[in-house]
Amino acid sequence: MRTEDLINTLAVDRTVDAAPGRTLALALVAGTIIGAIVFAEMLGVRDDVGEAMRTVRFPFKFVVTIALAIAGLSLVSSLERPGANARAAARLLIIPAMLIGSAVLLELMVVPSSGWAPRMIGSNAMICLSAIPTIAIAPLVTVLIAMRHAAPTAPARAGAAAGLLAAGVAATLYASHCTDDSPLFVVIWYSIAIALVAAAGAWLGPRVLRW
Repeated sequence: MRTEDLINTLAVDRTVDAAPGRTLALALVAGTIIGAIVFAEMLGVRDDVGEAMRTVRFPFKFVVTIALAIAGLSLVSSLERPGANARAAARLLIIPAMLIGSAVLLELMVVPSSGWAPRMIGSNAMICLSAIPTIAIAPLVTVLIAMRHAAPTAPARAGAAAGLLAAGVAATLYASHCTDDSPLFVVIWYSIAIALVAAAGAWLGPRVLRW
């Protein structure tokens, strides 16, 4: 029996009880709800959200974080299947990168150089670095559990993808609280927090998803 045939046979054995896509969807919904509860208990939505929605920078944060979550979901959906080619899904990560990169360039053009550093540092950096990983715990755990019902053959990469998905969900929730709306802040501190969650997923993947 060829290796590919063996992988496919084992994959069928692991997915006979539940369709991986349905299991993943249910897990993501459950993780997001738990994450939202954690967010509400920890922080909650900022007081001036109505006024902030009339600006450009505040809603743009959600465009970036939701794009990341969608790219992460596409990656997870690809990598949870045995031997799947995830290159097309990985290319979706270019979208949030291009969005925030373009916003940073525009911010540097319209804001005087004396204002760059204050916008980069912001006032919520430490909260951002702790809140996003904390909120991401629930969706990361539920997605990893769901992926165990499939047959990922690259557990580290699959775990990292789960981390990106969870971080995208967490960053979207946190963005509604954060008063630092500058792309200069988002590109630094959100990215660090997201990278931490992705790294945690990559570390957990081989330990949770190995089969």
